[in-house]
Amino acid sequence: MADLWQNAMDHAVSAARHAGEVVREALRDDRKQTVMTKSSLVDLVTQTDQKVEKLIIQSVKEKFPTHCFIGEESVSAGEPLLLTDAPTWIIDPIDGTTNFVHTFPFIAVSIGFSVNKQVEFGVVYSCLEDKMYTARRGRGAFCNGAPLQVSDQEDINQSIIATEFGSNRDAETVDKIFISLRRVLSLPVHGIRGAGTAAINMCLVASGCVEAYYEIGIHVWDVAAGSLIVSEAGGVLLDTDGGPADLMSRRIVAANRRIIAERLVKEIEPFSPIRDDAAPANQ
Repeated sequence: MADLWQNAMDHAVSAARHAGEVVREALRDDRKQTVMTKSSLVDLVTQTDQKVEKLIIQSVKEKFPTHCFIGEESVSAGEPLLLTDAPTWIIDPIDGTTNFVHTFPFIAVSIGFSVNKQVEFGVVYSCLEDKMYTARRGRGAFCNGAPLQVSDQEDINQSIIATEFGSNRDAETVDKIFISLRRVLSLPVHGIRGAGTAAINMCLVASGCVEAYYEIGIHVWDVAAGSLIVSEAGGVLLDTDGGPADLMSRRIVAANRRIIAERLVKEIEPFSPIRDDAAPANQ
C-alpha cells in the first residue's frame, strides 16, 4: 500500500499546483468574480472555488476511481459528509475565499488523504507565495522540499498565537470568540496573528513562525491536511477542551509543544458548533 499512497500523494501535489495556477489566473483576470454566500453573509464562495474543486475531483477520479471524496463546495451543494475507512480525499479548493475575493495574499489549496479515518498525507499549497507544504505519515513535513520543524519555545509569554474569527456572526458566538481573544492576549503573549486561512495558519505552526493556532468553527477540510503537517513537524494537536484532536469536532488547537497547547486551552471560552459528522457542514 505504501507505493499506492505515494502515487496518490504525488498526484495531490500535482493537482494542488495546477489548482494554484487556476487561482492565480482568476486573480489576474479583470472580470469581477461572482461572489455568493453559504451559511451566512460572510461565508463566501466564488465560481473559482467550484471550478477548482471540480478539477481536483475529476483528475483524482480518473486515476483513483474507487476513492471517496469530501469537498467543501460539494458538501455545501448537498453532498453527504461521510468519513469512512475507505481512502478519502478531503479537499478545500480555496482555503481563504474571503482573502481571494479581496486579493489578500494568503490563499491555499488544501488536500488531505484519509484511510481508516486517519490522515495519511497532507498537501497545502500557498498559491501566491508558491509554497508547497507536504507531509506523509511517519516521514516528516516539508515546504518546497525543505524539512519543517516547529518552534522550541516553551514559554507562552514569548509566543505568537494564530487564530481566526470564523463566519458565524451570532452575537453569543462572537462574544465567546472575543472572551478567548482577550484572555490569550492578556496572558500576555507576544502577539496574535491570523492569515485568514486555517491551512496556512497550521503550516506557520509547522514552520516555527508561530507557536500555536486555535479556532472553533472550522471544518474537516480546513484542517485535515494541516493537522498532519503540524504533527509531522513535531507539533501537538488537541481539541479546545484539552482532549485528543477530533477533526470532525470543528475545534482545534495546533501547537509546537504540549505545554503551550495545554496553557492555551485554559484560556479558550468553550462552545461547540454542530459537528461535521452530525449535520450538513454549512450549518
